[in-house]
Amino acid sequence: MNISKLAFLFFLITNIVDAQTQEIVIEEPIPKFSKAVMQDSAYIESGKQVWDGQCRHCHGNSAYPGKAPKLKPNSYQPEFVYDRVTNGFRKMPGWRAVFNEQQRVGVTVYIMSDTFSP
Repeated sequence: MNISKLAFLFFLITNIVDAQTQEIVIEEPIPKFSKAVMQDSAYIESGKQVWDGQCRHCHGNSAYPGKAPKLKPNSYQPEFVYDRVTNGFRKMPGWRAVFNEQQRVGVTVYIMSDTFSP
């Protein structure tokens, strides 16, 4: 096998390995959190379901002390919460692959709502 065929084979193998080990992240725009969205009872209820099913295990009152920081919704903007839910931060995983956009908006709206209770 000549050198150019070996180089081409090496190129193919390294690109296949790279494609399998690299995560492709497609940026998506942050949804608009209008007053209507923030007060939508359907979003609040769906967000509560996501919270109760997943988030409270690390962020809920029964998780303290320990697993994750206590949330301070009064200090946050909804876009910040949505970004953390979607992309994660430090030890917190991103939930983009687990929850669809509507669910992530819902949990954001729930966390920012007056009915939120960790």
